[in-house]
Amino acid sequence: MLYVIIGLVVLVVIWLWATYNGLVKAKLRSDEALSDITVQMKRRLDLIPNIVEAVKGYAKHEKGVFTEVTKARTAAMEAPKGDLAAQAQADDMLTGALKSLFAVSEAYPDLKANTNFLQLQQELVDTEDKIQASRRFYNGNVRDFNIKLQVFPTNMIAKSLGFTPYTFFDVDAAQKAAVEKPVDVKF
Repeated sequence: MLYVIIGLVVLVVIWLWATYNGLVKAKLRSDEALSDITVQMKRRLDLIPNIVEAVKGYAKHEKGVFTEVTKARTAAMEAPKGDLAAQAQADDMLTGALKSLFAVSEAYPDLKANTNFLQLQQELVDTEDKIQASRRFYNGNVRDFNIKLQVFPTNMIAKSLGFTPYTFFDVDAAQKAAVEKPVDVKF
């Protein structure tokens, strides 16, 4: 009987150890994925002043657009690091401002042909793609971690071990409404 009790205790200890290590690994993967988003957003923020300067040389009278981009960049830099909703909102504002900037660039054929501007624009597009991929990677890791927290029997001990669910990196309500709204196509 003593061996059975010792065997059960050993099994419970091994299960707790394996569960804890699995949760730690999933948490670290989510943290790493969030860090990837931050790195790519930082890269984008570093590219923006160069793009603005390239456009300024051609479109001197477009100060409103430059001001909007600068404000959006500042808001993105100052977004609280732990607040994903605030970061997503600042990121959305910056994306909108950049769209305006590139719309202005369309009016200047010499600018569109400028090699430096084209290279910067390509780097920004590449960075935007990496940000989207990083968000998907983060959300996938968050999904996996949150599932581990909610499934039986892990859910019985996860909270007592100090693990809490992560928040998905999500678009704001206005963007969701725009995405879910049917497109009106007219010819």
